[in-house]
Amino acid sequence: MRPLNLLALLLFLAGATWALTRSPGTVRSMQATYYRAISPFLTVGSEMEVKARAFLDEVDHSAKLQAEVDAMREDFGRLKLIESRFRTVEAENASLRRALDFKQRNPFDVVAARITRRQPTTWWQTMEIDRGDKSGIATAYTVVTDGGLVGKIDRLGEDRSTVILLTDEACQVSAKVEGSPEVGIVQGQREQFGTTPLLRLRFLSPNARLREGMRVFSTGKGGVFPPDVLLGEIVRVEPGPLSSEALVRPSVDFQNLSTVFVLTPQKDPSVEEESAPAEAHSPRKDGSR
Repeated sequence: MRPLNLLALLLFLAGATWALTRSPGTVRSMQATYYRAISPFLTVGSEMEVKARAFLDEVDHSAKLQAEVDAMREDFGRLKLIESRFRTVEAENASLRRALDFKQRNPFDVVAARITRRQPTTWWQTMEIDRGDKSGIATAYTVVTDGGLVGKIDRLGEDRSTVILLTDEACQVSAKVEGSPEVGIVQGQREQFGTTPLLRLRFLSPNARLREGMRVFSTGKGGVFPPDVLLGEIVRVEPGPLSSEALVRPSVDFQNLSTVFVLTPQKDPSVEEESAPAEAHSPRKDGSR
C-alpha cells in the first residue's frame, strides 16, 4: 500500500474512533452539523431529480404528439388525394353536362368524340380523336365545342381522325365581326407559344372601326364551315395602308380540350321513308293488304 493511502486510512480510523468515544450529545451535534453541511446538496439533487422526471415526461409526451402529427399528416395526404380525384370527376361531369346540353340545342347532327392524342410539337396545329369513318365522319367535317369552332377533319381512319385546329396557320375561315360590316379571313399564326394562342383576322378595310371585345363569327362562305359559329373576340386592331388586321382571342380553350363534336349532315326523314322496303306496302300473295 502506498504511504499516502495508508495515511488516509489511519486518519479515517482515528476520526471514527474519536467520534465513537464522544458523548451522545457531541455525536448528535456532529450529525446535525453534517446534515446542515450536506442539506443544500440534497435539496439540489431532489430538484434535479424532479426536473429530470419532468423532462422525461415531456419527451414521452412529445413523442406521442409527434406520432399523432404524423398520423394526421398521413390522413391529410389521403384527403388531398381524394379531393383531387373528386375535382377531376367533377370537372369531367361538368364537361359531359355541357356536351349533352350542346348536343340537345344544336341544330346539326353531331358525333361526340374524345381527344386521344396531341403532340407537343404540333400542339396548336393538330390533334387526334377517337371517331372515324365507322361513325359517319368524313374529311372536312366541322369540329366544335360548346365554346365555338375547334377546326375540321383533316385525315380520316376507320376508328380515329386527325383534326386540323383553328389555331393552325393552314386553317382559314371566312369571318364577320358582330355589330360591324367588316368581313375577313381568320387563321392561326405561325410559331405560337404559351397557353393563349391568338388568331389573325385579315383583309379588313383600311379604316375598320373595331374595338376590343367585339365577337367574331363564321360567315358560312366557302361551304366548309357553317355560318354563325363563334370564333373568338377581338384583342387588338392593327391598321394598314391597304387593309387592316386584328388579333383575335379564340373562344375555345385549346389548352384544355377533352371532348369535341363533329358536325355531320342531318338525315332527311323523307329519304328514309322512300328507302323503306317496297314489300312493306305491296299486297300479299293471297290478295290481302
